[in-house]
Amino acid sequence: MEKVSFPPLSRVAICGGTHGNEMSGVYMVRELQRKKEDKALSFTVTPVLSNPPAVDACRRYIDTDLNRCFTYAALSAPIAASTPHELRRAQELNSLLGPKGSQEAVDVICDIHNTTSNMGLCLLLFSDWISLHICKYLQSKITSVPVRVILLQASMPEAYSLDSVGKHGFSIEVGPQPNGVVRADIFNTVKEALDLTFHWLQKFNSGVTFEGGEVDVYTLMKSVDYPRDPATNEITAAVHPQLQDNDFKLLQAGDPTFLSFTGETVKHEGEELFPFFVNECAYYEKKIAFHLARKATLTIPPISVKKE
Repeated sequence: MEKVSFPPLSRVAICGGTHGNEMSGVYMVRELQRKKEDKALSFTVTPVLSNPPAVDACRRYIDTDLNRCFTYAALSAPIAASTPHELRRAQELNSLLGPKGSQEAVDVICDIHNTTSNMGLCLLLFSDWISLHICKYLQSKITSVPVRVILLQASMPEAYSLDSVGKHGFSIEVGPQPNGVVRADIFNTVKEALDLTFHWLQKFNSGVTFEGGEVDVYTLMKSVDYPRDPATNEITAAVHPQLQDNDFKLLQAGDPTFLSFTGETVKHEGEELFPFFVNECAYYEKKIAFHLARKATLTIPPISVKKE
């Protein structure tokens, strides 16, 4: 593949607290706000506490999920007295970091999240050469936890997450960590990932060419709900112990997925796929017990900074 050049990446935003009870991002943003800016960097870093009222309440959100409010339709919706807090805040963040899809948008957004699932370090992104190269770099450097890439499928107008406001962007998802808790090991994983991202950006801006190569990615195929009572819609089973904490372990036909409260085992049927966000606390309200993904390999081109 031919080399692709990009303008210098001079404005970077690090966001946390998009979900107010995911504490690694909250404390990382506060730490960045406390520290003096490193003048040696070739880019500015803007730390952003995305949803302060939700952070204060230690809740995922106040009215609705902020990380689903960044489609073009949501960002252009008229504001009324009844408008949910998070939709208002999304438009504020779009003004601060965007506007989405414009040349005025920040160059890179990294939005930090936690999961209660045993997912290690995952980077979630829409297809983007810069973000994929950063992922590839992190995979080559981080050895303490698995580093995986979840490739999201949506056009720019339909991309719903905060990171989509930047010219380039990705979310960091690290777990397992309970809601409302900060764990030192998880925090340090986030810090290592951020430090390496800054190192990559510094090298990129200084003129280093990053060679192309291959990156393994997981793409969502479907979501699976818990078994439910058809009359009451109440959950009748929990994630099976053999699936629990086994995110990204290939799920084959006949493998256990649920154990009912009366002792029966539900087994996986159909295509072999990779489960992730297994038994994620925040997804109970969304009626999702886990997602299922296919694994693929992407070839990415060499990239470098565009010379003036």
